[in-house]
Amino acid sequence: MLHFEKKGIRILGIAESYRGREQSLICGLVMRRDKIIDGCSFSRATVGGTDATDAVLAIWNQLARDDIQAIMLGGSVISWFNVINIMQVHEQTRLPVIAVTYEDSPGLTDNIRHHFPEDGERLAAYIALGKRKTCQLSTGVTVYLRTAGISHTDAVHACNIFTAQGKIPEPVRVARIIARGFLPEHETQ
Repeated sequence: MLHFEKKGIRILGIAESYRGREQSLICGLVMRRDKIIDGCSFSRATVGGTDATDAVLAIWNQLARDDIQAIMLGGSVISWFNVINIMQVHEQTRLPVIAVTYEDSPGLTDNIRHHFPEDGERLAAYIALGKRKTCQLSTGVTVYLRTAGISHTDAVHACNIFTAQGKIPEPVRVARIIARGFLPEHETQ
C-alpha cells in the first residue's frame, strides 16, 4: 500500500532505450516524492524477445531495497513487442506496478500477429495485460494505465504526485534520459 502522505515515498521508475539493435538498455531509477534521485540500476532486454519481465526483475533484485513503495513502468510492452508481465512483477516484488503509456491506440494485437504469426505465447502475454484505463493528469494531459496490485484511483494519484509537467512521470522520464545517455554511441544510430 502506498503511503501518499509521506514525504519520503519512493518509486522505482523503469524505462528503456534502444534504436533497432539486438538489446535495449533498461534503467531503473529510484526517486523520492520530492524528486530527489535515490538510486539507479541497469539491465538489458532482447529487442523482439520475451525477456522484458526478467529485465525488470533483475533491476529490482540488483537494488535490493525495502524502501521502494511502487514500480512505475514506461509502458508494458518494450523493446519491439517484448511484453512485461506486470502481474508477475507485482507478485515477485510484492509492490504495486503502474505501467504508463502516452498515446491512445487500438492496441498491439494486430501488430503482434503480423510480426510474430507463430508466437501464441507473446500474443497471450499481451492479451493478459488487459485493457488500459484512461488517466487525466493534474497537468491536463491524458495518459493510459495498466496496473497490478493497486487501484486505478491510487495509480492516478501516484502519477499526479510524480508528474511535474507534461505527461511523463519524473521517475520514468529521468530513467529514459539516463538509459539514452548510457547507450554506447554505436547503439544509438
